[in-house]
Amino acid sequence: MNMIIGGKKTDSIDGKKIAVFNPSTHQFIDKVPDAAQKDIERAVEIAVEGKRIWAGTPIYKRAEVLLKFADLMEKHKEELATLSSREMGKPLPQSEDEVDIVARLFRGYVEKMKHLYGKTMPDSAQPGIEKDILFTRREPLGIIVCLVPFNFPLELYAQKAAPALAAGNAIIAKPASDTPLGAIRMTELMLDAGIPENVVQVVTGRGPSAGKWLCSNPKINAISLTGSTEVGTALAGYASNHLHRLFLELGGNDAVIIFDDADIDHAVDECVFGRTFNSGQVCCASKRFLVQKGIADRFTNNLINRLKQLKIGDPFDYATDMGPLVSEKAAENVEKHLAHTIDQGAKCIFGGKRFNKTFFEPTVLIDITPEMDIAKNLEVFGPIFPILRFETLDEAIDIANASQYGLMGGVISDDISKSLTAASKMESGGVVVNGCSVYRTADMPFGGYKKSGMGREGISYTLEEMTQEKTIVLKGIIK
Repeated sequence: MNMIIGGKKTDSIDGKKIAVFNPSTHQFIDKVPDAAQKDIERAVEIAVEGKRIWAGTPIYKRAEVLLKFADLMEKHKEELATLSSREMGKPLPQSEDEVDIVARLFRGYVEKMKHLYGKTMPDSAQPGIEKDILFTRREPLGIIVCLVPFNFPLELYAQKAAPALAAGNAIIAKPASDTPLGAIRMTELMLDAGIPENVVQVVTGRGPSAGKWLCSNPKINAISLTGSTEVGTALAGYASNHLHRLFLELGGNDAVIIFDDADIDHAVDECVFGRTFNSGQVCCASKRFLVQKGIADRFTNNLINRLKQLKIGDPFDYATDMGPLVSEKAAENVEKHLAHTIDQGAKCIFGGKRFNKTFFEPTVLIDITPEMDIAKNLEVFGPIFPILRFETLDEAIDIANASQYGLMGGVISDDISKSLTAASKMESGGVVVNGCSVYRTADMPFGGYKKSGMGREGISYTLEEMTQEKTIVLKGIIK
C-alpha cells in the first residue's frame, strides 16, 4: 500500500520501503513507503490549502461527509477488522470492536460540533463598554498532525481525526511503521466519503525521521500523539521552536489497589482482562497489582488458576483470548524487562516464557518491592503481573503514587467510602472503582497526570482543544 498525499497514492520520492509482517504467522503482508523529507514537506504544503477550504466549509456539510465515512466504516467492517488483526495480531473480535468505536467517535463528534456554542460577554461589566457587544466563536487551529501508535491503529487514528475534522482542521496522519495498513485504508474511505484531497492525508515512515520532520515543520499548527513518554518528550522539543500546540497521551504504569474486603473472584477477572487485553499492549492497562496482605496468597493462587484457562494463539480463532505481541522486538523487550525485574529480586511463579518469536506467556511475579523499577517507572508492554503486598490504605497510595506516570488507576473493595478515598488520593487522570484501569468511553476525558501526558481526548472535551476561541467586539453598536 502507498501513502496518500493530495489524494494520490504515492511512493516515497527515493523509493525506500518498510515491510509489514503478520506477527502471528511472521509472514510478509505488504510494504509501505518510508517517506523522505521532501514527501513530508509536500504533504504539509498541500494541507496549507486544505485547512482554508475545510475551515470555510459549513458545519452541516462537514457533518454530512463525516457521517458518510462512519457508514463506510461499518460497511467495510469485516475488511478493516481482518486487516488490523493481520498486521497487529490482536484477536479478531477486538478488531471488530475497534471498527465500531471508530464509527461511534465520528458520529459523536459530529453531533457535539453542531452544539459547540460561543459565548456572549456582559455589556456592563466595567465602565465604558455599555454600548458594546462582545461575543466569541470557535475556529479551527489549522493543520493537525496525528501520530498514531501500533496498539489501536484504527481507534486511535479516529480519536484524533474525528475531532480535528469535525472542527474544520486539515490532518496529516502518520501511523506506526508496524501497523500502517489500516490507517491507509481508513484514509481511502475518508476520501471516498467526500473529504477533500488536501484535507486528509496519510504519510508512512519511521518516527525518528518522518515524525520529526512533520512535527518540526513551521506550517503545522498542532500535534496529537499517542505514544511513549520518551517520544512525547522529544516531540515537545521539536514543537517548542514554533509553539505548536501539543496533545500528548503517553505511557503509564497504572496501579490497581485490591483491598482485603474485595470479592476475589471479581478482582481476578478484572485483573486478567486488564492485563491480557490486546496482549497487555495498552497504555492504560493495569501494570502494578497492589494486594492487601490478608488476601495476597489467595488472590495470587486464583489468578494463576484463571490464567491457566486462557487460550493463546491464532487471532482469527474466535476462541482465542490472547494473540502475539506486535513484533519480535516487542516480545524481546518484555523478555528483557522480565529478566531485569528477576535480577532485582522478583520471583516468577507462573509463565515467563517467550515462544514462537512474538508470543509471550501471561507471567506472575511475586516478592516485588516498592523500590524495584517495575513498581515505579518501568512500563512493561506485555502480559506481566507484578504483585506488591501492602498493609494500609496510605501505604498503597504511597506505592501507587511513587511512579512518574499517572494515566489511569483502579480500586477494588466492597467499601465504597474506602474506594472513593483511595481514588481521590491517586495521582492519575482517571480511576476505575470496582475495576481495573483498562476503561475508556468515547465521551470521557481521557488523559494522564505527570509524565503520562497533557490534554484530554474524548467527545466531552477534545473539540475545545482542536479549536481556538476568538472574541469579536461590536463597539458602540447599542444606541
